[in-house]
Amino acid sequence: MTGSDQVLLDPADAYPEVRVVRERLAARDWPAVRQVVDGLPPAGRTMVLRQGGFVDGAEQLLREVLDRDPADGAAAAMLGFRLVDVGWKIRTGARAEYVSSQQFGEFHDWLRRAEAVLIDGAARNPRDPAIWSARLVSGRGLEVGLAEIRRRYDKVKALDPHNLTAQFHLLQSLCPKWSGSWDQLHPWCREEMLAAPPGAVQGVLVAEAHIEHWLELPPGTDTAYLNGGPVRAELREAAERSVLHSDFGRDHGWVEAASTFAFVFSLTGDRRSAAALFALLGDLATKHPWTYLGDDPAGHIRNHRRRALAGVAR
Repeated sequence: MTGSDQVLLDPADAYPEVRVVRERLAARDWPAVRQVVDGLPPAGRTMVLRQGGFVDGAEQLLREVLDRDPADGAAAAMLGFRLVDVGWKIRTGARAEYVSSQQFGEFHDWLRRAEAVLIDGAARNPRDPAIWSARLVSGRGLEVGLAEIRRRYDKVKALDPHNLTAQFHLLQSLCPKWSGSWDQLHPWCREEMLAAPPGAVQGVLVAEAHIEHWLELPPGTDTAYLNGGPVRAELREAAERSVLHSDFGRDHGWVEAASTFAFVFSLTGDRRSAAALFALLGDLATKHPWTYLGDDPAGHIRNHRRRALAGVAR
């Protein structure tokens, strides 16, 4: 159980491989990066390629790598993710009506650059789930349509059935704010959870779907939605199958899962369950979904963690 006010939000604090990859990337030692990522399971490799590219000069280095070896799938995936991230920062996470035409133009330009890299990467490495995972988020931003997004997801699923990065990206596309509907989203999340072994991180998909649904509701009805009997039952089932299960481990994605359930249990006032997850996390957490409460995720985490742990201590 944490006794400090520290909140560590960087994935590099949770997953040592991310820190090592960033250090090797900063040193321009691509063979050392490959040594790390090539030793990871597919879902972990995808996540580290997604999170490891936040280094100054990474784009130039990755383009140099691909110039030397166009078939380097790890470089294609990391560069694709990096270009998508640049574009999304320009767009911001605001609703479409609050994004200017200039922002949209630059956003789509960066995503088209990412697509060019990823299309070539997929042609050379059709069995690389990280590349197809990156194409899920570039495709969502370019609004290629749900049928194409599902085609891309099916490529990942055939190679790595429980790839959490890809699942998170499809989850977003299934939300009404993009291409989907609640009737598509909720059943799919539960199916993916049940398809994974007990103790796996996939229970977080159910929680994430209900958080997205909560976010769309008018004030005054949103908390009532989460506290409704059916939703509470689904959240409990998902937590007990994942983060509260005796087989829940430290696979890539565990911090995202525990932090998300700590968030939703904090919102519903289930301080005992929230406390168990805050204790599991220690000082670790993730920015998402805590940014839904405002611009200071660490402050919100600190406040809810303090309340939950104090309530259990009494």
